[in-house]
Amino acid sequence: MNTAVILCAGAGTKLWPYAQIRCKAMMPVSNKPLAAYAVDALTAMGFDNIILVGNRFVEEVRAYFRDYKNVTIIVDKAPKGAAFSLLCAKEYIQGDSFLALYGDTIAADSDLERLVAAYKKDGMAKALVAPVTHRSSDYIGCNVKDARVHEIWGHSRDESTHFFGGFALPADFMDCLQYNSARFTYTEVGMMPPIEAFLELSIADEMKRGMQLGAVVAEKPLYDIDKPWHILAANAGINTARCSALTQNELADGATIDPTASITGFVKLGKNSHIGKNVIIEGNIIVGDNTEIKNGAIIQDNVVIGNDNRIRNACFVERESTIGNECIVSHAAELCGIILDRVYLYHYMEMNAIIGENTDLGAATVCGSLRFDDGYTIQRVKGRREFADGYADFVYLGDYCRTGVNAILMPGVKIGPYSVIGAGVLLNKDVPDNTLIYTEQTLIEKKWGSEVYGW
Repeated sequence: MNTAVILCAGAGTKLWPYAQIRCKAMMPVSNKPLAAYAVDALTAMGFDNIILVGNRFVEEVRAYFRDYKNVTIIVDKAPKGAAFSLLCAKEYIQGDSFLALYGDTIAADSDLERLVAAYKKDGMAKALVAPVTHRSSDYIGCNVKDARVHEIWGHSRDESTHFFGGFALPADFMDCLQYNSARFTYTEVGMMPPIEAFLELSIADEMKRGMQLGAVVAEKPLYDIDKPWHILAANAGINTARCSALTQNELADGATIDPTASITGFVKLGKNSHIGKNVIIEGNIIVGDNTEIKNGAIIQDNVVIGNDNRIRNACFVERESTIGNECIVSHAAELCGIILDRVYLYHYMEMNAIIGENTDLGAATVCGSLRFDDGYTIQRVKGRREFADGYADFVYLGDYCRTGVNAILMPGVKIGPYSVIGAGVLLNKDVPDNTLIYTEQTLIEKKWGSEVYGW
């Protein structure tokens, strides 16, 4: 097996506000695009024919993978679902089998290796699956028993024990995709499936016709990035795994650590990066190239920091956070979450958030991170109530946004890209793309002077 198809043509509408300007599969987690995790793992495994099927913003996909000689980018010009996107790659399949993976899913390298090994062992179609830990109805899932997939369900109430992370399939399975009805029929009474050609529908149809599907249960976390809070969960897990692997300091050429810095773990510093005076590092961190951390910055464990950043002046970066490239975090700014490239957190602010690219936050912008009732905000995705567990009260800012000084963002709000939240706004609702919100105030003018004080 030397061929893999990675499906990247989905619109990513449930990931709003982050798929408005990028292919969903290019959303970075721990400073690496989602699709790149699979591509890099497969490349290390010796796959020399990797096909990425894209649609929206495919130019970004093509640019990122331009130097990968084993990667071919093709376009599904009118995507109607993963099954038909996979069918677009039929002429590129080499050999008698292939992997079908999702561009918005991160599987551990070792689990992908186990999937391939399991297929090679007996030639039976295989699915990489992971246990359902939340509500079964959040997934197209399956029932697994004795290393076999016995049933596939579309967002069942409680029938699914596992969800899918990818498939190892015989090459002739491609011929089955043309018969996908684009209407998911494996649902419980009362469910309302959309009209979409899901790959799992084709697989369920073939199982009904006699195909057996083996189950390879993931031994490490399998991340399915569907909604904004899934980005945070994946980021925390991957940061922890990467940083925990450090067993000593690793300093590239030109990297330095000032003797006054207090470091209780290990640091990995890229070229020409520096940890300066009075910096406090509480655990293991990974830092890219040309990044400066100085003047009493405090950074907790399992933090990943990219290239060309300036982190300084008593700022505080909480555990499991990620800082992109070319960012500034300064002057007592506090960050918990993720900031993408070219984000400025300059003066006195607290942000529990994902903050999109090229976003500039005005001084003293804060987000509420704790409700008075100690509960979690109920999120809405495309109008549907969603429960985001520990990340429900984070704020989700899209790309190319700005805030004015003293803007207050209440727990759980989402802000579309190209938007501005003006000075002094108390924001308690989601904001659509391309929106300016500012306050209007009533000024009262009165006479005032020494006579008020009785002189």
